[in-house]
Amino acid sequence: MAKNKLNKNWLHDHINDPYVKLAQKEGYRARAAYKLKEIDETEKLIRPGQIIVDLGSTPGSWSQYARHKLAGGENGGINGTIIGLDMLPMEPIADVQFILGDFREEEVLVQLERILAGRKVDLVLSDMAPNLSGIAVADAARVEHIIDLAIEFTRAHMKPSGSLLVKCFNGTGFNELVLKFRKEFKTVVQKKPKASRDKSSEIFLLGKTLKNLV
Repeated sequence: MAKNKLNKNWLHDHINDPYVKLAQKEGYRARAAYKLKEIDETEKLIRPGQIIVDLGSTPGSWSQYARHKLAGGENGGINGTIIGLDMLPMEPIADVQFILGDFREEEVLVQLERILAGRKVDLVLSDMAPNLSGIAVADAARVEHIIDLAIEFTRAHMKPSGSLLVKCFNGTGFNELVLKFRKEFKTVVQKKPKASRDKSSEIFLLGKTLKNLV
């Protein structure tokens, strides 16, 4: 009974959410687009000519927003490259190259390298999150694991001057994640966009310019 009430409350909040309505009106697949939009507007992350990788891109709203920012290329295309990766299928987005699979696997990395053709990435985006259990210590470990994967990917594929934006949660283990980011990046910023629900502990970490390059 309590679960049904929770589901009804969530549905009510979702239907009446101004960002959900805005996403429907502007053609974005999820309200998450406005989280990236707000961070981008303050941090100037996305610029024409960039190579952008969207980790865990499905359903595609971050890739859609990035495409919107890179629009204006030849023949109505984009000025830049956007690559989405996810283990779940994603409906096609014009000018976005999508790779289905786990980015830790050789087969997926070969496809990525083919698209990059020796180029390095300017911006890595990760809106990935694990399925949370409600057990703080276990959830913190899962979030940390995903962020470790994003950092590892970034070190392998990004320009030294590039940026990594990841989703995490403000709670158990968060301070350790901030320290981890400070070890990896010269500039670290915490962002809680307005489109992130007040009740949510969701927070984004932005790292700019890699440190300790060999």
